Amino acid sequence: MTSSLYAWFWSESFWLPQNVSWADLEHPPPGVEYPRAGHILYALPMSVVVFILRLIFERLVAKPCAHILQIQEEAPRQVQSNAVLENLYKSRTSPDTRKLEALSKQLDWDVRKIQRWFRLRRNLDRPSTLTKFCESMWRFTFYLGIFTYAMNHLWTSPWLWDLRQCWHKYPLQPLSPGQYNLYVAELAFYWSLMFSQFTDIKRKDFLIMLLHHLATIVLITFSYANNMLRAGTLVMCVHDASDIFLEAAKLANYAKYQRLCDGLFIVFSIMFFITRLVIHPFWIIHSVLIQSWEIVGPYQAWWLFNGLLLVLQTLHVIWFYLIARIAIKAIFKGKVSKDDRSDVESSSEDEPDSSQTRSTKAFSHTGHLNGDPAEH
Repeated sequence: MTSSLYAWFWSESFWLPQNVSWADLEHPPPGVEYPRAGHILYALPMSVVVFILRLIFERLVAKPCAHILQIQEEAPRQVQSNAVLENLYKSRTSPDTRKLEALSKQLDWDVRKIQRWFRLRRNLDRPSTLTKFCESMWRFTFYLGIFTYAMNHLWTSPWLWDLRQCWHKYPLQPLSPGQYNLYVAELAFYWSLMFSQFTDIKRKDFLIMLLHHLATIVLITFSYANNMLRAGTLVMCVHDASDIFLEAAKLANYAKYQRLCDGLFIVFSIMFFITRLVIHPFWIIHSVLIQSWEIVGPYQAWWLFNGLLLVLQTLHVIWFYLIARIAIKAIFKGKVSKDDRSDVESSSEDEPDSSQTRSTKAFSHTGHLNGDPAEH
């Protein structure tokens, strides 16, 4: 049963072009190595290592940097003890108007006082600026490091300058150590994000990001098994480029360098547009859809990969719409306004106005599609 299911899943007629078999990839010529699906499994234990490295980095590097920038662990405003409201909060963190009116009669409290209680109670469960700074600094460091490594590998690669080279002799293309290291590092990072997303800062786009991480992991894994590494490394590099500026803007925001934050966010918006709405669709997706069809020809998995790739491109359009709204406000109002997907609440009736309150408290993950390599 298990063997037949395995054979069905890895059917050569589905995953590979005509006249190519898994044996062709498993037995390369002397001195040449092709990717094997089993190799990418090393990313799973590596994801644990990445997560541990993150914890060490945040403790030994990010927190000292935060203290230098005078970012401290602020104490959230406490709420008045109330058993009725606390029990309701466990099941409903934002009660509707009807429930608020019922609570007002039950407790003899003003509705606005109850709303304020729930607002403050939600803030108690939200991470501090220090926590968010450490998270962003880890992401910034990873994206900067992996982008530098990828560009060092790709700069001398012929397919960076001629995308048709991604499909010449495909899939019988040799695997280089740089490609393997990049794939394992990216996949391990996204597996670690997949797990830590349930413990990290919760944002309104949680489900979108979950879909994004799943699609990225699937694309990385199967593009590796299919030896679509050339297009895959290009996609990862293109996506990492804009994420560097997003995380840098977050860091500036948490440190209260508002002008730097605004400038970096505008640079990020421009980079996002160029890389994900111009280079990605009109160069890379064009190569995967058109050039691969001309050189290799379509096969069953080709349709699956391109479908997932188009889903990811749709997410890019959604994210850019949200990003553009923030960037336009930054240009015309002189500061980055609150992200619609932000994880922090504030209220002018409860708290004094401040630049930190007015500014975005967290820009949330705007699509780290590094891994979409599978668009290959």
